[in-house]
Amino acid sequence: MLIKVLGLLFLISGSLALEGYKILEISPNSEDESNVVEQLSETYDFLKLTRVEPSQVLVSPEEYQTLSGLLAKYNVNFKTINENVLADILTDATDNSKLCATSRLGTDCYRSHSEINNYIDELQRQYPNRVNVKKVGVSYEKRDLKTITITNGDGRANKKIIFVDAGMHAREWISPSVGLYVIQQLVENFSENKNLLQNFDWVVMPMINADGYEYTRADTKNRMWRKTRKPYNKCFGVDPNRNFDFKFGYAGTSAKECDDTFKGPNPFSEPETAVLRDVLKSYKGRISFYLTLHSHGAYLIYPWGYDKIDGPNKNELEDVSQAGYQAILKHSGRKYKVGNAAKLMYPAAGASDDYAYSEGARISITMELPSGGLRGFDPPPKDIKKYVEESWVGIVAMANKVVEKY
Repeated sequence: MLIKVLGLLFLISGSLALEGYKILEISPNSEDESNVVEQLSETYDFLKLTRVEPSQVLVSPEEYQTLSGLLAKYNVNFKTINENVLADILTDATDNSKLCATSRLGTDCYRSHSEINNYIDELQRQYPNRVNVKKVGVSYEKRDLKTITITNGDGRANKKIIFVDAGMHAREWISPSVGLYVIQQLVENFSENKNLLQNFDWVVMPMINADGYEYTRADTKNRMWRKTRKPYNKCFGVDPNRNFDFKFGYAGTSAKECDDTFKGPNPFSEPETAVLRDVLKSYKGRISFYLTLHSHGAYLIYPWGYDKIDGPNKNELEDVSQAGYQAILKHSGRKYKVGNAAKLMYPAAGASDDYAYSEGARISITMELPSGGLRGFDPPPKDIKKYVEESWVGIVAMANKVVEKY
């Protein structure tokens, strides 16, 4: 079933005025209806896109009229689950400001990009034998992009690497919070986690899309921004997770500059994705485990994502993912969904997990962190601690499985 959608260019100014915006939950009941949702995803802003449970889409008042009509036309079930997105965002912003005044970095409030960089720089000063922070590039707006390499201090060169990145999509604030918690546990809680560093070094890039992240923090009206901030004619930004040079533009992407899944004019058109590419290439042949943190839905998904095709070591990918699933289930009772990215979600080409896998990462997994709050992708500040602690349990289990295997 094919449809043509006329997208409303509501991002022309580069600002997302959220007055009157709603979130719809869409529940297709057949393959044809799922195909309708897949095509809509190229134009509309899906906060959650999955084949195995309801999807969620953010719509303006004008888009609501168009989209609800299309869904009704094709008999796709939907309902409104949030009538006033902006009101919720204003509440969370107030709570975050209060908590950041007294809380520990990364566990109880959402911190700025500069605070994140300052924190890892301070760790290098405190633990110079085990921590190395490197400026690996700059964003379009000239913000410093950094990695932190964590070792056990034994001086052994060329160890295998576990690589973690976060902050790919601007509005997914829980992602860099989990990245920070990973860093904190490996560095400040070294004695408890030193086995993870015996034969592996960890490299963490806690913020990729720094410009987009700071844009979402600058004004509550920008809170739902997803992309980078490089201008393209009258619109801004590229979906960085469609901008990598593996099956670029193959599926699940848009060529329209104002769409949230805009893939960009060419692979690595964004400084941020080019920086991550160069970092990954610098460790080529050493990365045993690539983990990219996103939100939301509680998924552990693995290649390939560009199409419903299993990777050549599918059983290994499944084993590592299942280790994370079982650990989290035991810790909190939460049941992650585990499997091939394109089969569980929808095909999406040009993503970093496919790219890292194609470049030799033995295990490549996207961790879609648990849903929270009223919009799903943004747990309120008061819930950050339990989310990062639960996520760390799963990450440790997956890392231990990698250590055991390789």
